[in-house]
Amino acid sequence: MKLGQEDGTANYEYVTARVRSRRSSLFDESDYRKLVRMGPSEIARFMEESEYEREMNALGTRFSGVDLIEYALNENLVKHFDDVLDWAEGELYDYIARYLRKFDAWNVKTVIRGIYSGATSTEIDDDLIEAGELSDELLGRLVESNSIENVIELLSGTLFGDALEDAYELYEAEGILVPLENAVDRAYYANLQSNLPRNPNRAEKLYIEFVQAEVDFRNLRNALRIARSGADIDPVEFYIEGGRLFDEDELRQLANNPEELVARVRDSTYGDELDEALTELDGAQNLIGFEHALDAALLEYSHTLSNRYPLSVCPVLAYVLAKEREVDNIRAIARGREAGLSPEEIETELVTV
Repeated sequence: MKLGQEDGTANYEYVTARVRSRRSSLFDESDYRKLVRMGPSEIARFMEESEYEREMNALGTRFSGVDLIEYALNENLVKHFDDVLDWAEGELYDYIARYLRKFDAWNVKTVIRGIYSGATSTEIDDDLIEAGELSDELLGRLVESNSIENVIELLSGTLFGDALEDAYELYEAEGILVPLENAVDRAYYANLQSNLPRNPNRAEKLYIEFVQAEVDFRNLRNALRIARSGADIDPVEFYIEGGRLFDEDELRQLANNPEELVARVRDSTYGDELDEALTELDGAQNLIGFEHALDAALLEYSHTLSNRYPLSVCPVLAYVLAKEREVDNIRAIARGREAGLSPEEIETELVTV
């Protein structure tokens, strides 16, 4: 999907009305309860009778089973986000387009990870989601690259080029992907926060709050991963600017004191949304349950912002998050059933609100 700039006045009322209609068709908990008890072929039939019908029928002659489900999910996701961009005008278009560059970040990291792990070009290509700004031609060249250095050369002049070039020396010295992945994330969030209005109106303030929440949740996730890992890593290496909860020094201090970190979050503006996640963390043996709860909390927080002032970008971004979660949930169910996991085991992998 190729994004660009749109001129004109932001049409919040029209787009948010269309998005609310789309959101009403998303799968709910009762749908997931049915799906976790089905095999892959039954899941495919269920999807054929849902709003995934077009993709399932179009791809059904080439794929089957979990492969069919995954390709249909990705195509449907891209179609819906293309539609949202087609509807939007003015600053609303710009906000949505910048947010959807998260899929560019996903694709760049997917290519880098694939090359690092020795995956084939077909395996890498299968995991791409073409819902960002990078062209199909460039994605194809990235997938066919024979080295990470070549990937970085191809991305020169893009959103991620300078950041990856700066991080490459550290990657070579340490032999791990963390510096490159952090560079991609930082470039994405820096772009998300660029050129924001100095005197924002009500709708713009909510967009800023949403972006700040995403940054805060990402920093919180990274800090707790470091704290739980016991590794000798400076948390500032993972720090993303633009949030409200932490500055660099605070993050470094709190990552070394998980109890104080949790207390700080409980007392923050996100305390209510994150209460369940933090409770999950208290009894967790690992971070997986907490991170699922964190994803659910961000969904809930985005919905809260949407209700605070409906004529803003927040209902649109909340829909993007909700659609992503639906796709992730269906994928997790299909893969889990194929692997022989029980419904109870799969349910722990789902993110619902």
